[in-house]
Amino acid sequence: MSALGVLWPQGLDQALPQDLPADQVLGELRFGKDVLRDAGLPCVLVRVPTLLPEQPWRAVWWSGTQVTAGQHGAVSYRHDGHMLFGAVRVDEAEFAPSSEASALQQAAEQAYREIFAALQLAGYPGLFRVWNFIPAINRIDEGIERYRQFNIGRQLAFAACGQALTGRVPAASALGVTDGALEIGFIATRCEMLAVENPRQVSAYHYPQRYGPRSPTFSRAAVARHDGQDVLFISGTASIVGHESLHHDDVEAQTAETLTNIEMVLDESARLLGSERTAPDALACLAYVRAAGDLPRVRLQVQRVLGGDARVCYVEADVCRAELKVEIEASGGHPIRGAM
Repeated sequence: MSALGVLWPQGLDQALPQDLPADQVLGELRFGKDVLRDAGLPCVLVRVPTLLPEQPWRAVWWSGTQVTAGQHGAVSYRHDGHMLFGAVRVDEAEFAPSSEASALQQAAEQAYREIFAALQLAGYPGLFRVWNFIPAINRIDEGIERYRQFNIGRQLAFAACGQALTGRVPAASALGVTDGALEIGFIATRCEMLAVENPRQVSAYHYPQRYGPRSPTFSRAAVARHDGQDVLFISGTASIVGHESLHHDDVEAQTAETLTNIEMVLDESARLLGSERTAPDALACLAYVRAAGDLPRVRLQVQRVLGGDARVCYVEADVCRAELKVEIEASGGHPIRGAM
């Protein structure tokens, strides 16, 4: 029977466990300043400093059955008949900025158009979870922040490809890397999918225009249901209540607020599913910390709220709003293998 699971965190030099054949691997996200791509499978490079673990590591998404590989344009993917993991890399240097659109906006739109074309080809209608890694995410180029440029391109692609802009949209995160190309990893599903919002927050797709000409297109969390398995992905979550960033100069307060939001998403997903609430120590969490020196304070708050047994990795990365110092994402409802 197919099932989605993650080997996490796995050292880059560590071999796969003997009971996990290579033909059951869906794809990887690799974290570290100088990580290299594995040409043999869908692979997302997240070139950021790793804080905990200190050595570069990877998240290996796997299936409980043999997978099939595919390629469409720049998108590589593997799937098992129920879940698909894909990766795409688009270099904005290949685009000429114009009065109509920045190079990054064009790169984002092309990346998402290629994703939706690949999913249509493979027969996976439900884009479920997306990781976006954007060079210099907070920099102002041509009078507009680069994250906002990315949001324009993403939403244009969603609209052009007939995708929903509100409601049933994927869980997602968008983080900054120092340089390189736009890197996007994603999971899609043929299973029943449910989008989850946070009652404490305005849905991102309803943000007012002060946050950019086009709203971010993502839900606070998403659940895929298959054969009694409810796989939950919590989007990148930060210190936002309503649509306002809180505690601008206090990383501990921001972390506590972020964790409150995650707890609310866990409550809301349990309510919508009519199931027990996912326990924090059953989650695989990843914290993006803007300044490495803040790690002890962020970690203290995480352990206070989630407990000492929580599975949390930490990397240094820029968050989508310049005033935010930390963002945390999580997943659960699936097997998690690997030692912290």
